[in-house]
Amino acid sequence: MNDTHKHTNRLIHETSPYLLQHAHNPVDWYPWGEEALEHAKRENKPILLSIGYSACHWCHVMERESFENEDIAAVMNELFVNIKVDREERPDLDEIYMNAVQFMTRTGGWPMTVFLTPELKPFYGGTYYPPTDRYGRPGFPKVMHAVAEAFREQNAQVLQQADQITDYLAQVSRAVDPHEHELTEHLMENAFQHYRSQFDSQDGGFGTAPKFPPSMGLPFLLRYWHHSGALQALEMVELTLEKMARGGMYDQVGGGFHRYATDARWLVPHFEKMLYDNSQLVVAYFEAYQATQKPFYRDIATDTLDYVLREMYDAENGGFYSTQDADSEGVEGKFFVWEPSEVEDIIGEENSAIFCEFYDITPQGNFEGENILHVQTPEDIFAGKLRMELSELETILADGKQKLFAARERRIKPGLDDKILTSWNGLMLRGMAMGYQLTGKSEYLTACEKSAEFVLTTLSQENGLLLRTYRAGKSHLNAYLEDYSYFIAGLVALYEASFEPRWLAEAERLAHLMIEQFGDESGGGFYFTGKAHETLIVQSKSAYDGATPSGASMAIHSLLRLAKHLDKPEFHEKAVETLKLYFHQMEAMPSGSGQLLCELAFLLSTPKEIAIVGQAPDAMLTALHGQYLPNKIVAATDSSSELPLLAGKTQVDNGTMAYVCENYACQVPTTEVDAFVEMLGT
Repeated sequence: MNDTHKHTNRLIHETSPYLLQHAHNPVDWYPWGEEALEHAKRENKPILLSIGYSACHWCHVMERESFENEDIAAVMNELFVNIKVDREERPDLDEIYMNAVQFMTRTGGWPMTVFLTPELKPFYGGTYYPPTDRYGRPGFPKVMHAVAEAFREQNAQVLQQADQITDYLAQVSRAVDPHEHELTEHLMENAFQHYRSQFDSQDGGFGTAPKFPPSMGLPFLLRYWHHSGALQALEMVELTLEKMARGGMYDQVGGGFHRYATDARWLVPHFEKMLYDNSQLVVAYFEAYQATQKPFYRDIATDTLDYVLREMYDAENGGFYSTQDADSEGVEGKFFVWEPSEVEDIIGEENSAIFCEFYDITPQGNFEGENILHVQTPEDIFAGKLRMELSELETILADGKQKLFAARERRIKPGLDDKILTSWNGLMLRGMAMGYQLTGKSEYLTACEKSAEFVLTTLSQENGLLLRTYRAGKSHLNAYLEDYSYFIAGLVALYEASFEPRWLAEAERLAHLMIEQFGDESGGGFYFTGKAHETLIVQSKSAYDGATPSGASMAIHSLLRLAKHLDKPEFHEKAVETLKLYFHQMEAMPSGSGQLLCELAFLLSTPKEIAIVGQAPDAMLTALHGQYLPNKIVAATDSSSELPLLAGKTQVDNGTMAYVCENYACQVPTTEVDAFVEMLGT
């Protein structure tokens, strides 16, 4: 962004960092809203809709090349009504118009550029356009002139095409299965076979480059292993988690995961860090630790949580920020890469040779002449190679990392998108709550409670409905299905970490609101947008689990657990009805249904209902959280409770009594930790 521009456009009044980055472009940008839409209708001008997000590298490139170029901006201003949208604020618009671009071009991504009729129907689009013809792509001005001419000279054909595309979008967005299907283990087996066929047995992950973290696929495979005993599922999870954590996709110096790897070996990442990736991967690593008892996984998860608290958390208010940019000083990855001489100066000559060899820091570099730290050989094998004690190597590496981190903190940091989204905060609540359960670190629980409190006050309206986004003192935009469903899931996780009944009460209140606002009474399931939202060209009902779980998948997740906690059969029925709508999606597209499949695993197991009653439940809880039991709910109290799972359950002589139940039928309770662990295994 260049503030020396004499221009200021309407985006200057927005709160989104992404929109504010474009507030000084010579483009006459509008935010999405009545003013822009009225203007397009009044002048019968096509709309140029540009969608991106603040951490997106190619979005910055297109801004620099085209939106800051006076000549290109003049063409945009003359021919179109130009609207800029932050996809993180408006996932509803992003989903509809991304489907359109994928339909028109067979590809998608950001920045997304879509041309709409004044009635908002898409008729042409693509992703990044260069300023002149190159990369096999036509130059942006050439595209704009051709589109505007077609709209003017062949208007009837353009409108017909726009109608056809909109009809297609209506079909896609309602693509649910109207038939009753039996939800069986066949779907899980089929999904496992699909993942197995895509698995990279050398480097982990699925498919070829670029490789995205399979944040929901891995938890599904763990559940499949737990359910079926198929060792190969566990091996796929372990290899993937290990390769990601040892690669450049993981920030070896500061903790936390970058967005994805551009290569098959997880070495060179796209350097942005997203709250949603880190929150989901924390859960995957903690679950792998529970399943294998290998401390490596727990350490990666806790280092990631510590990174989030350090860099992505508003300690004053309590919300979690959205993203950190890939670029610093206008160069992608500059903040994260090193040269050997620099490392030697910081660490000292004596240990830098070992440090550089371990992290593959060489004079020729592994990324554009610089070095991304990554681990080629695990510590124990590397120490053996050097005939060195493992503890001595660990000390050298830890000391070196600390010094590099301190030096890196003096660099110019990547940009931070500090808006606070209700949905992504809900995801992070789950990660932090699990961190507290497995480590007992009170700062994780405190962050959870403050974040939940922030959403329930600052991101809530007087009528009880949630808002989506907060920044710079302003909360706005009605929340979407994913905001409700992720946040409810986070509140349930927070209850199971703190056992404060208030969080379950809030989760129940919001679940009723979610069903009322987003539920489809005639066709079942949930819409993406609710009764409080504006009407768009289609009303979507997608359950696609992409980089984040769909709102529908997490609604199922939340309702299945609340039904057990609160003894609410209607929540269970709504969850099952919704899951059945996506039978064919789970069957045909398992890798786009990771969260749905996790919920199917919960449904098909007999979830354990665990109640712990007494003054000092810590030993019982530590034993419980040390186990891999993905299909469970947990309640605890030190006094009598109204909650169904705790009602009538008593403690003995100030001791702690543990109950393990299934379908509200309980085994004989115990005060012995060993006996409790044994009961959990049955």
